[in-house]
Amino acid sequence: MVKISEISDYIIFKLKSEGALDLSTLKHQKLLYYAQAWHLAFFEGEKLFEGEFQAWIHGPVNREIYDLYKEKKYLYSEMMVEDITNLAAVSLLAPQYQNHLNTILDVYAPFTATQLEYMTHNELPWIEARKGYSPYARCEQIINEKTMQSYYSARLK
Repeated sequence: MVKISEISDYIIFKLKSEGALDLSTLKHQKLLYYAQAWHLAFFEGEKLFEGEFQAWIHGPVNREIYDLYKEKKYLYSEMMVEDITNLAAVSLLAPQYQNHLNTILDVYAPFTATQLEYMTHNELPWIEARKGYSPYARCEQIINEKTMQSYYSARLK
C-alpha cells in the first residue's frame, strides 16, 4: 500500500505530462476515489492507499488531499505540475500501482469533473453514505469501503 499523496502526485504528473487541460481539484478527487474503488474491486478488498472518502455535495472527497490544497485551490481550480508534493516519488511508484492508475485514468480521465460528479451521484456507495441528507446539505459521512468493493466488483461481472 502506498500513501494517498503519492497516488495524488502520480495522477497530476501523468495527466499534466500528457497535456491534460482539464484537471480541476473536483476531478482530481473523483479520480482518486475511482482509483481506490476499483483497487478494492480488482484485489478483493485490498486498499490502494490509506484514507477514506466522505460523501460531500459534489461527490466523494478525501479530507487529507482536500486539506493539502484548500489554502490555494478551490473546487474548480486547475491542478498543475507545481502542485505535486514529491516529484521523486512519482518515478518510484511500483509498476503494479502505475498500471492500475493508468487503467483508471484511461477510463475516467476523458470525463469532465461534472460528468464524474454525476456518475458518483448515481452509484450506490455515495448514495448510501448520503442517505437522510438533502441534495445540498453538508455531509461528511464516510463512504463505506465494503460497499465500494461489492458495488464495483459486481460491475466486473
